[in-house]
Amino acid sequence: MHRSSVHPSSVHPSSVTPYSGTPSPVAPCAPLPPAAARATGLTKVYGRGETRVTALDAVDVEFHRGRFTAVMGPSGSGKSTLMHCLAGLDKVTSGSARIGETELSALTERQLTALRRDKVGFVFQGFNLLPTLTALENITLPLRIAGRAPEPAWLEAVVATVGLGGRLDHRPAELSGGQQQRVAVARALVSRPEIVFADEPTGNLDSRAGAEILGFLRDSVRELGQTVVMVTHDPVAAAHADRVVFLADGRVVDELYEPTAPAVLDRMLRFETADSAPTPG
Repeated sequence: MHRSSVHPSSVHPSSVTPYSGTPSPVAPCAPLPPAAARATGLTKVYGRGETRVTALDAVDVEFHRGRFTAVMGPSGSGKSTLMHCLAGLDKVTSGSARIGETELSALTERQLTALRRDKVGFVFQGFNLLPTLTALENITLPLRIAGRAPEPAWLEAVVATVGLGGRLDHRPAELSGGQQQRVAVARALVSRPEIVFADEPTGNLDSRAGAEILGFLRDSVRELGQTVVMVTHDPVAAAHADRVVFLADGRVVDELYEPTAPAVLDRMLRFETADSAPTPG
């Protein structure tokens, strides 16, 4: 069974206050699957001189295949930047970002475009559906752009997983927000990507629709073998994941296995307390 864990090698001592509660147990003993995405010494800097901002500071982290990982942290912690760098949407300043064994910095823009199309799925807070297309046409659009036909059995499995069987001929305006996000999830899954990145996928949804989307992402991991990395600020959302990675000040400072919402909230409160504590001297 997975249990909560702190990995000392990934914790920056200046970022976390001493904790007097129950010590975190060790990470799972069973061998982990290979990494679907990996950052090694990943640094991302914006601007120069007085405007220089280090969004990511030598981050080392792996996201394993067939697992659901949530990435959390205070505003400005670098969580969305990490996702964008690992997804090939933003170039790193130094270090390594890989999808599988592919080093993203070694790819041309055309190769990056092909990698994002063929190996990466995206689910964003905005649904990003084309209003003139039906739900089915929106789902299969990435494949059509790539000149590929959907695999009928896989398409049927994805549609069944997200519960869209009766709405495929409807256009986005005829769907609720939750249904539109289901279409976006199905679109991300239908090309069988190596990894799906979801950036605040429930941010525009009410709590019930948000819970449904999180359940569908969870089912895509359990039933379809998908790999999902989700950026979120919501402890309840993070509790759907197998593991939570915490960022603060551009560094990985903690991680938690088999999270619960109270445990995630407790960790987040610790980081906020550390950020607000007066500096000695």
